[in-house]
Amino acid sequence: MTGHFEPLPDGGAAVPLDEVEISILRSLAVQLMELIGPGEQPAEGEGEGEDLLASIFNDGPSEPPADPVLARLFPDAYGGPDLVPDDDVRAASAEFRRYTENDLRSRKREDALALIRGLDTLAPAGGEAVLRLKPDACRQWLGALNDLRLAIGTRLEVTDEDDGGELLRLPDSDPRKPMVMAYLWLGGLQETLVESLMG
Repeated sequence: MTGHFEPLPDGGAAVPLDEVEISILRSLAVQLMELIGPGEQPAEGEGEGEDLLASIFNDGPSEPPADPVLARLFPDAYGGPDLVPDDDVRAASAEFRRYTENDLRSRKREDALALIRGLDTLAPAGGEAVLRLKPDACRQWLGALNDLRLAIGTRLEVTDEDDGGELLRLPDSDPRKPMVMAYLWLGGLQETLVESLMG
């Protein structure tokens, strides 16, 4: 897995991907979408104006998710109860979550779906294809790559202090090794995409 993003003249970015890389990225994005959930479906017979109004007043959850990955993707505002055990802060955090989590979930689903749709446009010839992204798609890809790394990093129990060296030293027989390699590869993709957009 060696693909890295290069800037395009229109402000977008391009990356060569082989069939295995395309398959891995697509599979991870599908799993992420399944984890995030299907989202809110409008009730049958509701008009467009009613849908918009309902979505504005549609409360989300007030409690953090139990799954550690979802808790990392949808963290508590204000540090959460473990860091700030104040009742007023907990109430403010729950209120913030109620009005923001549904929108955040929707954006994360859209980012993952943009990644999948981009990959679905590729038809590798000779085992490799070049994905060309417009600037808006680049931003969605950045969001999806970040979410994928957060999800995998949480499952691997990566901390902010980890530099990846310890993970790289895992023996090939360790069942975590494939996820470690995916985590590090996604980090390289994310880093080169950021550099392409800044360059």
